[in-house]
Amino acid sequence: MNVYRSLDGNLCNRQNGFFVATFSFDWAEESIAVRTIEIQTKRRTQMINITTRIQQEIRESGLAEGLCCVYVPHTTAGVFINEGADPSVMEDVEDTFDRLVPWTGPYRHTEGNAAAHVKSTLVGESVTVLVQNGALRLGTWQAIFFAEFDGPRRRTVWIGTVPAA
Repeated sequence: MNVYRSLDGNLCNRQNGFFVATFSFDWAEESIAVRTIEIQTKRRTQMINITTRIQQEIRESGLAEGLCCVYVPHTTAGVFINEGADPSVMEDVEDTFDRLVPWTGPYRHTEGNAAAHVKSTLVGESVTVLVQNGALRLGTWQAIFFAEFDGPRRRTVWIGTVPAA
Protein backbone atom coordinates (compact mmCIF):
# COMPACT_ATOMS: atom_id res chain seq x y z
CA MET A 1 0.00 0.00 0.00
CA ASN A 2 1.44 3.35 -1.09
CA VAL A 3 0.37 6.42 0.87
CA TYR A 4 1.22 9.89 -0.42
CA ARG A 5 -0.05 13.42 -0.61
CA SER A 6 -1.77 14.42 -3.80
CA LEU A 7 -0.67 17.41 -5.83
CA ASP A 8 -3.91 19.29 -5.13
CA GLY A 9 -3.61 19.65 -1.34
CA ASN A 10 -1.67 19.04 1.80
CA LEU A 11 -2.54 17.93 5.31
CA CYS A 12 -3.28 21.40 6.65
CA ASN A 13 -5.02 23.05 3.72
CA ARG A 14 -7.97 25.13 4.97
CA GLN A 15 -10.91 25.57 2.57
CA ASN A 16 -14.22 27.25 3.39
CA GLY A 17 -13.79 26.76 7.13
CA PHE A 18 -12.75 23.11 6.77
CA PHE A 19 -9.28 21.62 7.03
CA VAL A 20 -8.68 19.31 4.07
CA ALA A 21 -6.17 16.50 3.75
CA THR A 22 -5.77 14.44 0.61
CA PHE A 23 -4.08 11.11 0.10
CA SER A 24 -4.46 8.08 -2.13
CA PHE A 25 -3.42 4.48 -2.13
CA ASP A 26 -3.52 1.59 -4.58
CA TRP A 27 -5.61 -1.41 -3.66
CA ALA A 28 -6.22 -4.44 -5.86
CA GLU A 29 -5.49 -2.43 -9.02
CA GLU A 30 -8.15 0.15 -8.13
CA SER A 31 -7.32 3.63 -6.93
CA ILE A 32 -9.02 4.75 -3.72
CA ALA A 33 -8.62 8.43 -2.95
CA VAL A 34 -9.33 9.63 0.57
CA ARG A 35 -9.91 13.26 1.42
CA THR A 36 -10.34 14.60 4.95
CA ILE A 37 -12.48 17.44 6.22
CA GLU A 38 -12.68 18.71 9.76
CA ILE A 39 -15.84 20.00 11.37
CA GLN A 40 -16.12 22.15 14.48
CA THR A 41 -19.35 21.30 16.29
CA LYS A 42 -21.06 23.75 18.62
CA ARG A 43 -23.40 21.66 20.79
CA ARG A 44 -23.41 18.33 22.63
CA THR A 45 -25.94 16.91 20.15
CA GLN A 46 -25.87 18.42 16.68
CA MET A 47 -26.75 17.24 13.17
CA ILE A 48 -24.77 19.04 10.46
CA ASN A 49 -25.61 18.80 6.76
CA ILE A 50 -22.30 18.05 5.02
CA THR A 51 -23.69 17.18 1.57
CA THR A 52 -22.40 20.31 -0.17
CA ARG A 53 -18.93 19.87 1.30
CA ILE A 54 -18.79 16.21 0.21
CA GLN A 55 -19.98 17.13 -3.28
CA GLN A 56 -17.22 19.77 -3.44
CA GLU A 57 -14.61 17.17 -2.50
CA ILE A 58 -15.93 14.81 -5.21
CA ARG A 59 -15.78 17.60 -7.78
CA GLU A 60 -12.20 18.49 -6.77
CA SER A 61 -11.18 14.81 -6.89
CA GLY A 62 -12.28 14.57 -10.53
CA LEU A 63 -14.39 11.45 -9.92
CA ALA A 64 -17.02 11.12 -12.65
CA GLU A 65 -18.49 7.67 -11.96
CA GLY A 66 -18.04 5.41 -8.96
CA LEU A 67 -18.66 5.25 -5.23
CA CYS A 68 -18.24 7.71 -2.39
CA CYS A 69 -17.86 6.38 1.14
CA VAL A 70 -18.20 8.90 3.96
CA TYR A 71 -16.61 7.59 7.16
CA VAL A 72 -16.43 9.10 10.65
CA PRO A 73 -13.46 7.78 12.70
CA HIS A 74 -14.98 8.59 16.09
CA THR A 75 -16.82 6.55 18.71
CA THR A 76 -19.16 9.35 19.81
CA ALA A 77 -20.17 10.68 16.38
CA GLY A 78 -21.63 9.22 13.21
CA VAL A 79 -22.98 9.89 9.74
CA PHE A 80 -26.34 9.16 8.11
CA ILE A 81 -28.63 10.06 5.21
CA ASN A 82 -32.02 11.66 5.81
CA GLU A 83 -34.18 14.58 4.70
CA GLY A 84 -32.27 17.79 4.14
CA ALA A 85 -35.04 20.09 2.90
CA ASP A 86 -36.86 20.75 6.19
CA PRO A 87 -34.62 21.73 9.15
CA SER A 88 -37.32 20.68 11.60
CA VAL A 89 -36.60 17.04 10.70
CA MET A 90 -33.13 17.30 12.25
CA GLU A 91 -34.57 19.05 15.30
CA ASP A 92 -36.91 16.07 15.70
CA VAL A 93 -34.02 13.64 15.22
CA GLU A 94 -31.93 15.41 17.89
CA ASP A 95 -34.84 15.56 20.34
CA THR A 96 -35.73 11.91 19.78
CA PHE A 97 -32.16 10.73 20.33
CA ASP A 98 -31.99 12.73 23.56
CA ARG A 99 -35.26 11.16 24.76
CA LEU A 100 -34.32 7.60 23.73
CA VAL A 101 -30.80 7.76 25.14
CA PRO A 102 -30.66 10.32 27.98
CA TRP A 103 -27.30 11.83 28.89
CA THR A 104 -27.52 10.60 32.47
CA GLY A 105 -28.47 7.03 33.15
CA PRO A 106 -27.34 3.82 34.73
CA TYR A 107 -24.25 3.59 32.49
CA ARG A 108 -21.10 1.64 33.41
CA HIS A 109 -18.77 3.71 31.23
CA THR A 110 -17.14 6.13 33.68
CA GLU A 111 -16.01 8.91 31.31
CA GLY A 112 -19.46 10.49 31.45
CA ASN A 113 -20.24 10.19 27.74
CA ALA A 114 -21.77 6.70 27.55
CA ALA A 115 -24.93 8.08 25.95
CA ALA A 116 -22.85 9.46 23.08
CA HIS A 117 -21.32 6.02 22.47
CA VAL A 118 -24.78 4.42 22.40
CA LYS A 119 -26.17 7.04 20.01
CA SER A 120 -23.25 6.72 17.59
CA THR A 121 -23.72 2.95 17.59
CA LEU A 122 -27.35 3.43 16.57
CA VAL A 123 -26.44 5.87 13.76
CA GLY A 124 -23.35 4.13 12.38
CA GLU A 125 -20.00 5.41 11.20
CA SER A 126 -20.32 5.34 7.40
CA VAL A 127 -22.55 5.77 4.38
CA THR A 128 -21.84 4.88 0.75
CA VAL A 129 -23.40 6.81 -2.11
CA LEU A 130 -23.22 6.28 -5.87
CA VAL A 131 -21.53 8.99 -7.93
CA GLN A 132 -22.79 9.58 -11.46
CA ASN A 133 -21.72 12.37 -13.81
CA GLY A 134 -19.56 13.78 -11.00
CA ALA A 135 -22.51 14.16 -8.61
CA LEU A 136 -23.81 12.28 -5.58
CA ARG A 137 -26.84 10.15 -6.50
CA LEU A 138 -29.10 11.08 -3.59
CA GLY A 139 -32.89 11.08 -3.59
CA THR A 140 -34.80 14.33 -4.04
CA TRP A 141 -34.98 15.19 -0.34
CA GLN A 142 -31.89 13.33 0.87
CA ALA A 143 -28.80 14.88 2.43
CA ILE A 144 -25.76 13.52 4.28
CA PHE A 145 -25.52 14.51 7.92
CA PHE A 146 -22.67 14.44 10.40
CA ALA A 147 -24.07 13.46 13.81
CA GLU A 148 -22.34 14.90 16.88
CA PHE A 149 -23.24 13.31 20.22
CA ASP A 150 -20.41 14.51 22.49
CA GLY A 151 -19.72 18.08 21.46
CA PRO A 152 -18.64 20.66 21.07
CA ARG A 153 -15.53 19.23 19.44
CA ARG A 154 -13.34 19.36 16.35
CA ARG A 155 -14.20 16.27 14.30
CA THR A 156 -12.79 14.49 11.27
CA VAL A 157 -14.69 13.05 8.31
CA TRP A 158 -12.98 10.86 5.69
CA ILE A 159 -14.37 10.89 2.16
CA GLY A 160 -13.24 7.90 0.12
CA THR A 161 -13.89 7.71 -3.60
CA VAL A 162 -13.56 4.66 -5.84
CA PRO A 163 -13.81 5.10 -9.61
CA ALA A 164 -16.03 2.79 -11.63
CA ALA A 165 -14.17 0.00 -13.38
